[in-house]
Amino acid sequence: MPGLFITFEGGEGAGKSTQVGLLEAHLRAGGHDVVRTREPGGTPGAEALRDFLLFGGHDLSLRAEILAHFAARCDHVDRLIRPALARGAVVICDRFADSTMAYQGYGIGQGDPATIRLIEVLTGQVGLTPDLTLVLTLERARALQRLHARGGRSDRYEAADEAFHARVAEGFVAIAEVQPGRCVSLAADRPVEAIAHEVARLVDARLTGAA
Repeated sequence: MPGLFITFEGGEGAGKSTQVGLLEAHLRAGGHDVVRTREPGGTPGAEALRDFLLFGGHDLSLRAEILAHFAARCDHVDRLIRPALARGAVVICDRFADSTMAYQGYGIGQGDPATIRLIEVLTGQVGLTPDLTLVLTLERARALQRLHARGGRSDRYEAADEAFHARVAEGFVAIAEVQPGRCVSLAADRPVEAIAHEVARLVDARLTGAA
């Protein structure tokens, strides 16, 4: 596709939303057509599933939860992301399939091979891989400080225990190690502007290469 698909990943409180907004502003200033979106969500149907998954108060079996995430993802890709890429836009997405692997595959599933394989198969069925994934890494203690300062309602993943979040962090490390050509890990304990500068440099390089 002629566009560029960029995703941001990382644990809670790593600063993804901030960096997504700064990158969007940088690209718009450069004259690019930019679509900013998020997962789960991005389309009306996917946003409804997001509300159910994060705040619905109902526990699904792990397989059902994974399928619900991919149902939202397929609608998101089919109705928003693919059309935007087809017209040449830069799509910036706050989370994508790597989050399902980290949260459901490693966090809840604890690395169970059958669960990992299910997510891999479903990811293949979606048929869309990001051109660049920026993984923000932050120590959990610092992330908790940020979350407490931010306030607001915690979703079911934010409220999970520390062992869960440790497994999620390990999952993101594993993903980045397996796919170094796509994933770039960035330390998120630095000034926001320093991270944004590095992100802009990486994305500009991809855009130049794509051109």
